[in-house]
Amino acid sequence: MTAIAPTLEAFFTERLMNQKQASTHTVGAYRDTVRLLLGFARQRTGKAPSQLDFADLDVGVIAAFLDHLERERHNSVRTRNARLAAIHSMYRFAALAHPEHAELIQRVLAIPTKRFDRTDVSFLDDDEIDALLAAPDRSRWFGRRDHALLVIAVQTGLRVSELVGVRCGDIELGRGAHVHCLGKGRKERCTPLTAHTVSVLQVWTQERRGGPDDPLFATSRGRALSTDAVAWQVAKHSATAQSSCPTLANKIVTPHTLRHTAAMTLLRSGVPPIVVALWLGHESVETTDRFYVHADLTIKEKALALTAPPGTRPGRYQAPDALLAFLERL
Repeated sequence: MTAIAPTLEAFFTERLMNQKQASTHTVGAYRDTVRLLLGFARQRTGKAPSQLDFADLDVGVIAAFLDHLERERHNSVRTRNARLAAIHSMYRFAALAHPEHAELIQRVLAIPTKRFDRTDVSFLDDDEIDALLAAPDRSRWFGRRDHALLVIAVQTGLRVSELVGVRCGDIELGRGAHVHCLGKGRKERCTPLTAHTVSVLQVWTQERRGGPDDPLFATSRGRALSTDAVAWQVAKHSATAQSSCPTLANKIVTPHTLRHTAAMTLLRSGVPPIVVALWLGHESVETTDRFYVHADLTIKEKALALTAPPGTRPGRYQAPDALLAFLERL
């Protein structure tokens, strides 16, 4: 076994799990990055992962791996940068344990993140929401489960990782109805539930009959749904809903699209961005401003309506003629 194998083991067990107490989501994301990198290096060198050394994972290989993610795996630049962040973290840890590889490690750490164009977020309109919620076949157990999952996702804006982590004991359906979750960055928050969501969940929990620690949205065997399973179900029901709402065909609907939809619904209702940030569990209100306020044209139109054209005095338009005034009132 070469030096890099025990270094990787120490990185995950000592640095991430013990010292930083990283969440399971962070550990899983870093693990997936290392798996992909080792598999890529194995194809290039013919060596088993446990036989790879730092020389086999130099700056040239890392750069080629990042290009491979974009060109062959069709990952976005955001995903590419996230993979690079995991690699940088691993190599910073390795620099302390292996000063003999300092030059190679510094070259890898010098690989920059890639800039990218920020696109407006995708969200669903009211008609699209109604069509999506009506798509699951509620005559079947799976359809009733998926309907309840979609309802709570659209209303609360929970992340997909938070949705699959909700347990039966995390929801309160009485006075002050809410759902409790442990979100990104280990932040706990409670999100209020509307009367409609409460009524849907009351029906579902009676059928689910799970204990307080059982997952609210489970497989037929009682296991928690995976994030991939939720994404697949959302895409499936979106495809079904296209027959009654053709505009859905122009959108890629993911669990995060439902999160964006919840945010836009709140903003369009006049909820201040700082409250939306707290609702979604954002680290800063700037995240809400950047992604959502910028994306919604109706919010901009309302702002425009409050302004007066240059060279005019604020006030309502007064028709100069009785006939024109009559026409304006129509």
